[in-house]
Amino acid sequence: MFIEAIRLALEALQRNILRSLLTSLGVLIGVASVIAMLMIGRGASENVRAQIADLGSDVLTLATGQQKRGGRGASVNAKPFDYADVEAIRGEVRGLRYVAPLSTATERAGARNANWNVRVVGTENAYFKVRGWKLASGRFFDETEVYNGAGVCIIGDTVRRQLFGERDAVSEPMRIARVACRVIGVLAARGQSGAAEDDDNVVVVPFDMFQRRIKGAPDVDSIVMAAYREANIDRLRMKLEGLMRERRSLNANDPDDFSIIDMRQVAQAMTSATQTLTLFLAAIAAVSLVVGGIGIMNIMLVSVTERAHEIGVRLTIGALPSQIRLQFLCEAILLTMLGSCLGIVTGIGAAALAAPRMSIPFVLDPLLIAATVATASVIGIAFGYAPASKAAALDPAEALRQK
Repeated sequence: MFIEAIRLALEALQRNILRSLLTSLGVLIGVASVIAMLMIGRGASENVRAQIADLGSDVLTLATGQQKRGGRGASVNAKPFDYADVEAIRGEVRGLRYVAPLSTATERAGARNANWNVRVVGTENAYFKVRGWKLASGRFFDETEVYNGAGVCIIGDTVRRQLFGERDAVSEPMRIARVACRVIGVLAARGQSGAAEDDDNVVVVPFDMFQRRIKGAPDVDSIVMAAYREANIDRLRMKLEGLMRERRSLNANDPDDFSIIDMRQVAQAMTSATQTLTLFLAAIAAVSLVVGGIGIMNIMLVSVTERAHEIGVRLTIGALPSQIRLQFLCEAILLTMLGSCLGIVTGIGAAALAAPRMSIPFVLDPLLIAATVATASVIGIAFGYAPASKAAALDPAEALRQK
């Protein structure tokens, strides 16, 4: 009986092929929208995870002030760190593999006739270890350059292209504001960071040089650290907190005037935010699925009215109401499946085209597609049941009188 119902449903849909295609269009748009939104969202989540992985899940950052929610930043009254804090952490906190001071400024850099605004970072070689940053050419600082504050620098790929074009920048002279330096290395390209900043638009100089010749102050903006893989991050946070409270002479009731940023927490927050936004957009797109289901119901109600005579004939010659109901349900399911199949192709194509333009990976998830199709099928059955029930409930004599 089920196979016969499918055959009759196919014949009915083929008689009005254009109307069938237009009826499926609503489901097509809904399925395509949901799949495209969820796949793009999945790609964005994977991109966030990859960026966090580049920074390292074992990375801790010590910053001045308390990071607050609600749009407020760190406290401006917090005392800055100094290099003695860096040495104290290296000497007293076990489990840290690398510790590096970090100070930044935005300056105008120039070379020959080119100028470019760059982010200048004063630090030590451990900073590159923490971030897992490799060189495309040249070398890192040597110990003499670090401790003597030599006029050397390592530049990012964006700075190289803006100031030196495509030629090798190693050994080339340049200036940062009014400070002259010599390029000794070019960092491997990394692209944008999670904060939508160009990671490659950077000039890294020895920390002592930055303090004396660029910033003109001994302050340390932040301290970046990388723990050993086997280290307990939560225990390290407690040790750092205790050490810094002691060094900053905070009483038991005083709040911390510093923050310890754990990249695991950053990863969880960014991933959660991305997933929430994706689900929100998918929910909006799913509205078109419901609209598509309503469209199927409306067209099939019209079809029941148009085919009332046909239904009356079938009931008169012995067809059961359940068979009539099953046939119309099969028509609704077939219309939904047609829209779903076309929607899958359209949604995957849209996501594949959008992913490279948004600089995110293309992630194909079969379970996601199956769940979307299953949802569309349920909607098709739910909205097709009313027309099917109406067709099954027709009085044969009354239906035969309709032409």
